[in-house]
Amino acid sequence: QVRLVESGGGLVQAGGSLRLSCAASGLIFTISNLGWYYQAPGKQRELVATITHGGSTSYADSAKGRFTISRDNTKNTVYLQMNSLKPEDTAVYYCNARGVDLVTRRVGDYWGQGTQVTVSS
Repeated sequence: QVRLVESGGGLVQAGGSLRLSCAASGLIFTISNLGWYYQAPGKQRELVATITHGGSTSYADSAKGRFTISRDNTKNTVYLQMNSLKPEDTAVYYCNARGVDLVTRRVGDYWGQGTQVTVSS
């Protein structure tokens, strides 16, 4: 069973930093494409950043220059370093993996349970 477990959210003042982590299990991590999404209250889930199995990254315009996505294949973990946080970054942040289930060998789109990030002004 594929599991994604996020951690690292919390309350921070504007201008501060947080690092989110997402530990994955049950999938072939090294060939998975990974991403972070956020969902603010009353709004749709939106992309923050992605990283391919090869290490190529892409960012939403709102995240460029402030956030950095990275992965550690030895720890089956993807990170999101968030700097210069703004109140409008307040949301639940979700980890996403598009990869292959270790047991079933089926390709799937998997989500974590989310971690709350709150930025105070």
